[in-house]
Amino acid sequence: MRKADIQAAVLSRGRRDARGRTAWTRGRVCAFLALLVTLLLLFPSLVPSSLGNPGGLIENFLPWLGVPILPLLALAVLRRSAGALSAVLAAAVVWIAVFGPSLLPRSPGAHDLTVVQHNVSDENRDPAATARTLIAADPDLVALQELTPRALPAYERALRSRYPHHVVVGTVGLWSRFPLTETEQADIRPKAVTGDWNRGLRAVVRIAPQRDIAVYVAHLPSVRIRPGSGFDTRWRDESAALLGERITGEDSTPVILAGDLNGTMRDRGLAPVTSQLDSADEEFEFSWPASFPVARIDQVMTRGATVVDVRTLPGTGSDHLPVVARIKLAGQGA
Repeated sequence: MRKADIQAAVLSRGRRDARGRTAWTRGRVCAFLALLVTLLLLFPSLVPSSLGNPGGLIENFLPWLGVPILPLLALAVLRRSAGALSAVLAAAVVWIAVFGPSLLPRSPGAHDLTVVQHNVSDENRDPAATARTLIAADPDLVALQELTPRALPAYERALRSRYPHHVVVGTVGLWSRFPLTETEQADIRPKAVTGDWNRGLRAVVRIAPQRDIAVYVAHLPSVRIRPGSGFDTRWRDESAALLGERITGEDSTPVILAGDLNGTMRDRGLAPVTSQLDSADEEFEFSWPASFPVARIDQVMTRGATVVDVRTLPGTGSDHLPVVARIKLAGQGA
């Protein structure tokens, strides 16, 4: 886009075309679309969750609202519309304000724990290779989902020497360098789900004498886009509410949650969890789908501790990318 073209769009604002329109009255559709992008970026919560849940869908893919800004800018210049150009530039400024900080380079911060979170996929053909990828990140805790009876022994063999303490409940598991003093199922099953469905666990990890952390591993139900119901998150939202209740009941012990939550931190359906826990703001460390990641639905979140940064690892045999989070515990020295 040449600078002269942009200047021409602004300087021609007083000229009228054959239909009597000026630069401020041309390009109304373009200006409207740019204004819509700006409003969605600033106030996605205003989009309703009823009638197909469009609000929840937008929240999960909010960074991608930056994609239409460039073609809208080109259209505004082509139409020589000062009004449309102003609206598009406003949308660009808002997008940069909201997501720009996530794109800035950061120096590694001090941390006390490293956690790897990975939905390994129940169709993974090489669990041993997947485990080696996770071990290469040198984590202290490894949280896995979609463990199958057939693949579980391979993960146990690969992780045993580095992570002698582990617990598996249903299809989720936790491997730890530190002793586990308590382990239990965390019941997050929606009422309508039947059969053998166990996708939550809680463990107490003793990282030092008299220093415990409550660690949750969870795999919330998948969401679907269905004809007639739109972005269907009912089971996932019900499961998130149950998980939120469990976390609310924790005492002063720091809490770490690692899981495939099938939603981003901005998704309103996860509010029972995200209202209590925090994570790093690396918005563009997308984890799903592995072939072309568009959202980070795999999360590591904390309370009583700080997630210093989050990054993804190279692909494994899963449709998710592994997520690595470095955590700073409250009261710990640098």
